[in-house]
Amino acid sequence: MEELRALPLTPERWADFETIFGPSGACYGCWCTHFRVPTSQRKTMDADGKKQFMQSRIAAGPPPGILGYIGERPVAWAQVGPRSELPQWNSPKTVSRPLEPDDAADPSVWAVSCFFMNTRDRGKGYSHRMLSEAVNFAKQSGARILEGCPIERTKQSKSVGLYVGSLRIFEAAGFSEVAKRKDGRPLMRLELR
Repeated sequence: MEELRALPLTPERWADFETIFGPSGACYGCWCTHFRVPTSQRKTMDADGKKQFMQSRIAAGPPPGILGYIGERPVAWAQVGPRSELPQWNSPKTVSRPLEPDDAADPSVWAVSCFFMNTRDRGKGYSHRMLSEAVNFAKQSGARILEGCPIERTKQSKSVGLYVGSLRIFEAAGFSEVAKRKDGRPLMRLELR
């Protein structure tokens, strides 16, 4: 099997992002805006509006995540960047809320908040490699801390609910649990420096 390689999502890779997300924008037309756009604003957006939002965000830079490739074929996506770009990840009502309020605005505290792969590419171990590449991307971008809020288990190994990642891949990458606000959803942290 070919090795998965990851590249930052820059404007020239928009077509590859579209390929991974498909014509409907993955996960009910989300286009990976769930944590990025406040709920009140997101509820007024249709799938096309969400797509346009992400295309504008990618064009503005810096890259909001990484794409995984097998050969030239795009197969995976991981949203990784500063917590400050993810208002819904920082909401006091969420299980992913920061340990310290100041972490939400600290540009060195990052989150890996979403993973996505087409159904045919799930269950092949790509999540492990994408998380490893997300860690590398965060380090190279100056992050001090990288956090995730995975799910401990799902009914199916290819469940769409795994968009937050599985506990297993975060543990394998060296993340440690720092909080648990809801059963099955630990907040995990990796110190990068």
